[in-house]
Amino acid sequence: MPYEAVIGLEVHVQLKTASKLFCSCPNQFGDAPNTNVCEVCTALPGSLPVPNHQAIHYAVLVGLATHCAINQASVFARKNYFYPDLPNGYQISQFDKPLCEHGFVPITVNNTTKKIGITRIHMESDAGKNIHVPAENASFVDLNRAGTPLVEIVSEPDLRSAQEAVAYLKTLYGIVTYLGVCDGNMEEGSFRCDANVSIRPVGQTTLGTRTELKNVNSFRNVQRAIEVEIARQQDVLDDGDTVIQETRLYDAQHNTTQAMRSKEEAHDYRYFPEPDLIPITITDQEMAAWRAEIPELPHLRQQRFMAMTDLPEPEAEILVQNKAIADFFEEAAKLANPRKVANFILGPLSRFANEAAKPLDPRLWSMTPSHLAELVEVVDAGTISTKIANDIFADLLTTGKSPKDYIAEHALAQISDSTELESLVRECMANNPKETESLRAGKTKLMGFFVGQIMRATKGKANPGLVNSLVQKIINEH
Repeated sequence: MPYEAVIGLEVHVQLKTASKLFCSCPNQFGDAPNTNVCEVCTALPGSLPVPNHQAIHYAVLVGLATHCAINQASVFARKNYFYPDLPNGYQISQFDKPLCEHGFVPITVNNTTKKIGITRIHMESDAGKNIHVPAENASFVDLNRAGTPLVEIVSEPDLRSAQEAVAYLKTLYGIVTYLGVCDGNMEEGSFRCDANVSIRPVGQTTLGTRTELKNVNSFRNVQRAIEVEIARQQDVLDDGDTVIQETRLYDAQHNTTQAMRSKEEAHDYRYFPEPDLIPITITDQEMAAWRAEIPELPHLRQQRFMAMTDLPEPEAEILVQNKAIADFFEEAAKLANPRKVANFILGPLSRFANEAAKPLDPRLWSMTPSHLAELVEVVDAGTISTKIANDIFADLLTTGKSPKDYIAEHALAQISDSTELESLVRECMANNPKETESLRAGKTKLMGFFVGQIMRATKGKANPGLVNSLVQKIINEH
């Protein structure tokens, strides 16, 4: 029986504020355990939370960028459950009056664009972290993360494949990083998601039993986890069994999902309004000012870059994958041919980043946009060949030298003296009489052989276009 998947995602975005959501403790990753804590985030008796206005500002920006309705009167609520890393015995979150509701983000998959609905975006404080040490047969609690400001973005069950889920996540990731409200570090948990996955027979409108995949921390693993869970559920139904509503963990090493805990019924978190916090009130003046802060978002910038360069969609998507590389491209493209600038970013620059296992981020290299534009110009002027430009690109990237200075320093200027090159071509043809006769007989593929020979003889400095013309000229003499 053919099935279709029904997928909804709950995405947790850690807000890039200087301090935590309800206290002044530093909001930063990697410090020694239990050093960024105070009486509020450790829930000492008598301590009271105070909302971080910047976190509310950032949460509203996310809502505006995802076309949500903003509730200018919103309420924090207590979400009650017990876990060792939750010192209060409850999480401060939002329930019936979230900050943002009823939005959407557009995604494009296989040249088809669709809107993925957003049910709600609410604020909440993060829990701490349990650290299990089997060698000591003990568990420890680090409360540095307790109280970190989060927004949870809850989608409608509008996704129908793992590919769509990844496209949706990448779109959200681009939005929150372009806004500057999240550093986007998935390894540190700044951007993470839970996936609710179910399947149903094609044509059926009733939802199937869903499972929840917890805390998958990379785009690749999100796709793999959802695909393997869809396949698992299909096997269960095809065998005549019933899918159990449960929480499952993805094992990336074995590419499987494993049962974590049963979830036959939704937890009763006994939500009630947080009595220690007054309702959030956002003024019309704040709304107007915050709305004006929304930058050009990735999908709109991608469309503009495609118009500038005639690049296909997947390549243009690389240019906008983070704001830093998009800004770098745009600045260079003001000074040189945009398509040729893009070709260097998508070619040698992307290869360099992949080989170094680093993100495509201009803050990690020394080349400036004006130097990339200069490299395009010296290739266009025939000063060096594209091959030489590719060969020296890594040096230019890491040293930050001007391409013109580098070319002069290493004597790399292209040989465009037709007299000198013609002499080399005639010598090469005399040394390869068999290939020369075959070329004269019409085997035009041998043109590349002679050009290659001259390029090797000149260590790549010969002007390949001129060499090609000279070979053709000499052949036509006979």
